[in-house]
Amino acid sequence: MVEIKKVEDKKSLRQFIQFYYDLYRDCPYAVPFLYFDEVATLDKKQNPAFEVCEADYFLAYKDGKIVGRVAAMINRKANERWNRKLVRFGWLDFIDDREVSQALIRQVEQWGKERGMNEIGGPFGFTDMDREGMLVEGFDRLSTMYINYNYPYYPQHIEDMGGFRKDNDYVEFRVKVPEKTPEKFARIAEMVEQRYHLHVHKFTRDELLHRGMGREVFRILNATYNDLYGFSQLSEKQIDKLVSDYIEKADLNLITAILDGNDHDKMVGFGISFPSFSKALRKTRDGRLLPFGWWHLLKILKFHRTDTVDLLLIGVLPEYRTKGANALIFNDLIQRFRDDGYHWAEAMPQMETNKAVLSHWQYLESEQHRRHRCYCREIK
Repeated sequence: MVEIKKVEDKKSLRQFIQFYYDLYRDCPYAVPFLYFDEVATLDKKQNPAFEVCEADYFLAYKDGKIVGRVAAMINRKANERWNRKLVRFGWLDFIDDREVSQALIRQVEQWGKERGMNEIGGPFGFTDMDREGMLVEGFDRLSTMYINYNYPYYPQHIEDMGGFRKDNDYVEFRVKVPEKTPEKFARIAEMVEQRYHLHVHKFTRDELLHRGMGREVFRILNATYNDLYGFSQLSEKQIDKLVSDYIEKADLNLITAILDGNDHDKMVGFGISFPSFSKALRKTRDGRLLPFGWWHLLKILKFHRTDTVDLLLIGVLPEYRTKGANALIFNDLIQRFRDDGYHWAEAMPQMETNKAVLSHWQYLESEQHRRHRCYCREIK
């Protein structure tokens, strides 16, 4: 018999976080998430997403042993934006036991129903800046710290429960960094600069952290992603946290901005990349930086001891997309990747329906090698 217990204190929250590391310790494709990031995200006092979200976390026990976990969440801002009464499930992990997975999903449904929800969907995070989607293709590919990894039996369990349907799919590409920038990107970039007076800008840290440009990046993201599946606008506190978590630590060579020279050099687009930490994180002790985990990550940040770069975010204001601003971003980043010795780029999740973004990969040697799925069903 499966017993579900609510996470009530710091000890049980640590157990909730630790379960993932224990379940995937021997999996060669899973990448440990940074432990302190997991704590900061799940701690209701630290995560500014709780301005618009409510959540509870649950552990599943069988024969006195933890065998699964799940987070039940409601993002009120997203539900209002998309006119849904959706309870989200996330941080869903379980042993290969259908009694366990069903008990966890039932718990989320009951929790949501008590709060007036009529749909359950996931895997989601609190916002779109969290990991979302269940891996349904690419189980034999090394994951990244920015996406969910799960065993192949996960989607089998969800689909066998009945009623769940595909709500959205994200696809990911592995891209070979070309020795020479594709002619199409170079040609369009030159044309865009001449015709529209758009140009590439490389930030200083002072611009990003003290002169508001880091915050402007995420304001552009709000405008760019506004109509994408399930998106809810980031608040000022959420933006401040993202600047601290990502921009403050970024390799500035791997951040590209596009400015409009006709409009006082207004920022109209950006691309953010990070060197891949996947192999370095696998050398840590459950995503912890102490005692020696920090050294593995430092070698990546400072000395580029990896052949792969992760393409995290690209955003261009809607009115500039048809002007070729994306080509300027790719044209610059490809050169930077080559200069820093990267041979591969991992393009993070993109909606399978976003044909404008997906079309860029046809000009590069690329492979669609992973797919994540969000499921949904009505609560009865």
